Amino acid sequence: MDEMKIFRNMLDKSSRIVFFGGAGVSTESGIPDFRSADGLYNQTYRYPPEVILSHDFFMSHTEEFYEFYRAKMLAADAKPNAAHKKLAELEQIGKLTAVITQNIDGLHQKAGSNHVLELHGSVYRNFCMDCGEKYSIEEVAKVKGVPHCRKCNGIIKPDVVLYGEALNAETIEEAVQKIAEADMLIVGGTSLDVYPAAGLIDYYTGERLVLINQSPTQYDKKADLLIKEKIGTVFSAI
Repeated sequence: MDEMKIFRNMLDKSSRIVFFGGAGVSTESGIPDFRSADGLYNQTYRYPPEVILSHDFFMSHTEEFYEFYRAKMLAADAKPNAAHKKLAELEQIGKLTAVITQNIDGLHQKAGSNHVLELHGSVYRNFCMDCGEKYSIEEVAKVKGVPHCRKCNGIIKPDVVLYGEALNAETIEEAVQKIAEADMLIVGGTSLDVYPAAGLIDYYTGERLVLINQSPTQYDKKADLLIKEKIGTVFSAI
């Protein structure tokens, strides 16, 4: 029995599916990941991306942060791919209970998914650090330099979790609950190297853990099914 047939059989038997995904889910939509050969970590910048995308750098080099952020992180024109669309379909037919994502690109929502837990926030939400006024992605994208609040002139910050910042406790709590209740957990497009997000998998106690990733992960041996293919290719076939 081939991998895709096994995968389809697992899907057929499941009614509380949870999907946990990372940057690899969006690479087929043209958004670069971080750790692959073409990823952001392997490109040359004045500062390493992990430094630029840190809380300390945002506070001390805000203009340089925004220069990188606008050029590499916004991707407002990106379109959902086959994986995003199939996951939305699985939710609509009542089989998938949650998408848990490390991505900040909003593509799951664009595809029609409603129950999306964004561990690292979203580029579509922005706020004034002083008064809390909210701003759209368009307002942040069109300004040159550092965007400032029209009400109080405070600095506007994207609602994304930077290095050195804590994940939202309520989001983590709900993600743990959904995974613990799942009868199938699909993990795709993530290296499973970033904690605490990667540790969420440990809360799954079922027998249908599916890992879809082109490169090896530390959880490969724990998987009930391991598929080393592009995630869009896999979801196009089911």
